[in-house]
Amino acid sequence: MVTTVVMQLKQISTRFSIAVHILSLIAVSPNECTGDFIAGSVNTNPVIIRRIMGMLKKAGLVEVRPGVGGASLLQSPEEITLLDVYHAVNVIEDNQLFRLHEDPNIRCPVGRNIEAALQTELSEAQAAMENRLAQTKLADLIVRFR
Repeated sequence: MVTTVVMQLKQISTRFSIAVHILSLIAVSPNECTGDFIAGSVNTNPVIIRRIMGMLKKAGLVEVRPGVGGASLLQSPEEITLLDVYHAVNVIEDNQLFRLHEDPNIRCPVGRNIEAALQTELSEAQAAMENRLAQTKLADLIVRFR
């Protein structure tokens, strides 16, 4: 008898890609960036846009104009890195991109050692990804939209 185990893998939150979309849109079309305009471009609910805009504002990346609406970047696209955005929208929990399963069987040699065996590899993979994000500026992406 063959048993198939299906595991659901969690993806990195879409907040990151939406936040990059929002910042890019503000940089490219600064005069049109109302919540509804941004929501139309992202093709999502304006509530999601407002939530992410709040995170970007708290991180000091955007200024949101109340009343008439609209937003502007507080830094130039040449200064904003993808790592800045990644941190702004809380993509990961407890500063760990990879989470290990809880309570493995300590009577099993694999269960007893899996966390220690994986931790260094996963930490190095996260550091490599974050280093790559730090090298990419919002301006690097914007030139691809024109």
